[in-house]
Amino acid sequence: MVWSKTGNYHDVEAFLKSYGSLAPKRYHYSDVKTITNSFKVKLGQGGYGCVYRGKLRDGNPVAVKVLNKSEGKGEEFINEVASISRTSHVNVVTLLGFVFEGHKRALIYEFMPNGSLEKFVYEGSSLKDCQLGWEKLSQIAIGIARGLEYLHRGCNTRILHLDIKPHNILLDEDFCPKISDFGLAKLCPRKESVVSMLNARGTVGYIAPEVFCRNFGGVSHKSDVYSYGMMVLEMVGGRNKIKPEVDHTSEMYFPDWIYNHLESGELGVHNGITSEAENETARKMVIVSLWCIQIVPSSRPSITRVVEMLEGSLQSLQIPPKPVLSSPPQSREDSSTIEISNMAIL
Repeated sequence: MVWSKTGNYHDVEAFLKSYGSLAPKRYHYSDVKTITNSFKVKLGQGGYGCVYRGKLRDGNPVAVKVLNKSEGKGEEFINEVASISRTSHVNVVTLLGFVFEGHKRALIYEFMPNGSLEKFVYEGSSLKDCQLGWEKLSQIAIGIARGLEYLHRGCNTRILHLDIKPHNILLDEDFCPKISDFGLAKLCPRKESVVSMLNARGTVGYIAPEVFCRNFGGVSHKSDVYSYGMMVLEMVGGRNKIKPEVDHTSEMYFPDWIYNHLESGELGVHNGITSEAENETARKMVIVSLWCIQIVPSSRPSITRVVEMLEGSLQSLQIPPKPVLSSPPQSREDSSTIEISNMAIL
């Protein structure tokens, strides 16, 4: 079944019914009020709406995302339900239920007590304060890669996430990473390597070049690999090199800076590395991420190869060619996800 932005309430209902037993449990909006204790504890807020902490009748804690009424006719809501209902993996967040009553829409997820990876990456956070060492960062990077590998290869229908970034990676009580927010996901048959897209989708700074300019190639699972690489670079270097006045993403995300320090052997000096083991872990993460952000999609490794590289030895890795980043101009709004028009789920 195809969903397009021209759909209305009845189209969404038909889409949900077509999933039958595959769809997660459907709740009433009144249930959400009970689950969240009348929206008492807010966990976060964004352009999509608000997230509240809640508790199911069996006592299990949950996170409830209540979507804004301005979310349009339901394309992102449908994307979320359609894609995540097909998944079951330790590194992909579990959608436990949803609400669809006219303009009232909500998504109920398993609760992730450590929040998003974002707060452990950006300026103002430190490895010491967050109790994350280099080994834990490496485990998180591998977990995310395994989650992507499952989406790309482990499902009957290949799922391209198309919005991989720290904000969309949630951490459980043991800091096990789980990929979340499938609002921009694209479903395609496993045999197809390239998907059709009418407009760019994703978050500036993480979008692969081919997503916003077809001259670089077709949009595929390699586009997720690029976003993953940019995210891992942030995990290694933090985001404290960003200057608000900088106009282009290629300057903001400093891969040139990291590449130069990798070659000179000075990477550890600027990242609080105190042992040879930490230095090897950081160098491995940097080398792998630099392979992931190669401009030409065919030059990037598959996510399966990424897992192998991260779990293998540093000595087996070659330093890739220096990537030349190319991204859309930076604006004050581009820290959030780009809105998409005329898209369809296949």
